[in-house]
Amino acid sequence: MDKDAEGIILGCTEIELLVTNEFTDTKLFKTAEIHAKRAVEFSLE
Repeated sequence: MDKDAEGIILGCTEIELLVTNEFTDTKLFKTAEIHAKRAVEFSLE
């Protein structure tokens, strides 16, 4: 799954429930979390 990958983009909220760091040492990018954090940052600007 993570051969030569620098990161994995979890592009749907449901996949984040299935794929965790328990299965891979590769960095996982959870798009729902990224969007939520950015929305908060944007609203506080």
